[in-house]
Amino acid sequence: MRLVSFNTGNSPLRAGLIVGNRVVDIHRCGIALLKRALPSSMRGILAKGPSCIRLLDQLRDRAGGFLAATPDVTWASQLDGVHLGPPVPDPDKIICIGQNYKDHCAEQGVPPPVRPIIFTKFVTSLTGPRDPIALPRASEKVDYEVELAFVIGKGGKHIPEKEALGRVAGYMVFNDISARDIQFGDGQWTRGKSCDTFAPCGPALVTRDEIPDPGNLALELRLNGQVMQSSNTNQMVFGVAALVAFLSLTITLAPGDIVSTGTPPGVGVFRKPPVLLKPGDKVVATVERLGSLENVCVAEEL
Repeated sequence: MRLVSFNTGNSPLRAGLIVGNRVVDIHRCGIALLKRALPSSMRGILAKGPSCIRLLDQLRDRAGGFLAATPDVTWASQLDGVHLGPPVPDPDKIICIGQNYKDHCAEQGVPPPVRPIIFTKFVTSLTGPRDPIALPRASEKVDYEVELAFVIGKGGKHIPEKEALGRVAGYMVFNDISARDIQFGDGQWTRGKSCDTFAPCGPALVTRDEIPDPGNLALELRLNGQVMQSSNTNQMVFGVAALVAFLSLTITLAPGDIVSTGTPPGVGVFRKPPVLLKPGDKVVATVERLGSLENVCVAEEL
């Protein structure tokens, strides 16, 4: 399944389910077709656990048949007529992994890390798959990083690696936008990685059943049509299961938490000469089977 958070106009984001070329409002459609009041937010759905996901399977099947016979309903909208926000717009945590690709480490001339390198982004950095990236006035060196992200379904602590994939709700594309001058100047990564709009993600949360092997997915990033990054998640130093187990040693993971797993080589700052983002640039980040983010860079408004 492909789950989204969407709205029209300035209305609040609501949890949706993609059925063909339509977005079904999960809460309203659940009442109409299942006589069940399902949560209206993505975190609410994930917090309900696997039983809610199974209900969504039923909802998708019923909605597909109903829409084929009765397309004019109030609980479904054309996909191209809605605004897609971050699939999980309000996670407890956004956890990111640094230097997690063997080929990216080689690009930097550093050995792969012996344990995952962890940093965070703030929730205010989240933005949707088609929303603009605001280039802050405080930075002159903004960079791109295509990544695979996963979202926690069932949380917990001290999760064994053999059980870890079962705790994942699904996967999405993530672009870890980075202000390199702030990042390197601060001597730590949080501020330079957490500027507003610096975490485009989506376009949907693709449930785990559709991605049986997250360790073998092609990634690509194009800047104004030119391929800048191209690799595969088989280059990851630490895979999804290892990351869930490692993080949960010291951090209680919660439903809706986002973990972005690192980027492959080709980032702008290590190119000769460097290639950095400027207003008007179009950044397209793609992960196989998950879709693409298409974000245009704009100058931060005064």
